[in-house]
Amino acid sequence: MPTDEPSDETVVQTAAEAAEDVIFSRYKQSAVRDYDVTVVFEAGVLEVDVYLNAPEDQADPDQVADDAALTARRAVDELFGE
Repeated sequence: MPTDEPSDETVVQTAAEAAEDVIFSRYKQSAVRDYDVTVVFEAGVLEVDVYLNAPEDQADPDQVADDAALTARRAVDELFGE
């Protein structure tokens, strides 16, 4: 039975790309010492965790990580038309 719902892979990829876009819109790639975006989508539940090690002189890394996670969730909501 065909479905209009995005695949789990599409959901994860969309969330990860959205989070990375936020990180690299606030920092030059060379300024980011380390980052990790973990996205899990199981049974209709999305979990996004963003770790960012970057200098505080350009932006607050904790705030950027939070913004990246929120943006990832919004991007997935848009996939589902919410």
